[in-house]
Amino acid sequence: MIPLKDEIPTRTRPVVTLAIMAANVAAFAYTLSLGPAAGERLIQAAGIIPYEITHMEEIGPPSVVPLPLTMITGMFLHGGPLHLAGNMLYLWIFGNNVEDAMGHVRFVGFYLLCGFIASLIHILYVPDSTLPMIGASGAIAGILGAYAVLFPRARIWTLVFVFFFVRMVSIPAFVLLGVWFLLQLASIGQDSPVAWFAHIGGFVAGAALVRPFTERYGPRRRR
Repeated sequence: MIPLKDEIPTRTRPVVTLAIMAANVAAFAYTLSLGPAAGERLIQAAGIIPYEITHMEEIGPPSVVPLPLTMITGMFLHGGPLHLAGNMLYLWIFGNNVEDAMGHVRFVGFYLLCGFIASLIHILYVPDSTLPMIGASGAIAGILGAYAVLFPRARIWTLVFVFFFVRMVSIPAFVLLGVWFLLQLASIGQDSPVAWFAHIGGFVAGAALVRPFTERYGPRRRR
């Protein structure tokens, strides 16, 4: 299933969501401009390497920021165009409404905090891993968790693939996001480079923290 759009209009321009998307695209473009070797060094220097965090010891190129802050810088790096495109699609569909509910400033803090918690969960799961973790997925998972709490009955227009047939259907957010979360749980333990625990931790953090970050409430938020 690939979500395409929801049916909830925003009351404010999602300037933070757009700025985060622009920052991710700019970081990806800059990484590509360096070439394969230098781009890989940047990922090693700015990505989240669990071993470096748990041992406070650099094992690769010198970090571009103090080691704990790589849990933030790593959120803005991506490993390929599909990785970036998928994350930005989810960020746009779900982030604009969450930003609208929280307000711009709180949304910034919420996004970074969810990403930080997601990274921490991943580090706790594989504390001695020397593979860099990059991508906005953990922070975006937090947005999905927040959206599920705020707009559980919102309709999401989604591409559904059934064998060779493709249909666009309207699915309640709690169904779509519930399936997404279950897929993350089912993927734990697979031989995959994906940081599943970061996704799970981000989603749970977003669902748990959304209320303190939400400025105002109303019937619209209970759709």
